Amino acid sequence: MKTSEIDHRALTDFHSAILRLKTLNECKKFFRDIATLDELRDFSDRWKVAQMIDKGIPYRTIAKETGVSTATITRVAHWLKHGEGGYKLMCKRLKA
Repeated sequence: MKTSEIDHRALTDFHSAILRLKTLNECKKFFRDIATLDELRDFSDRWKVAQMIDKGIPYRTIAKETGVSTATITRVAHWLKHGEGGYKLMCKRLKA
């Protein structure tokens, strides 16, 4: 397998593990063990950007408030609008 290819079986197993987490504390512990601090920061930055885009906040304001590059903001916006629907789903659920 090439290093750039995704092992879909392993990815499904990873997603299944996430679904078995029961509390916020369990989630925090699992992600802290599996991801580096830089990866966790990147995930949380992208999520914050997605929420701000969903609220209609201008990209320049997002960049200024978060320190995230406009390239990353544009990428998140693309996936928010044209992705698999994961960002939209979670934004909708958290609004409810």
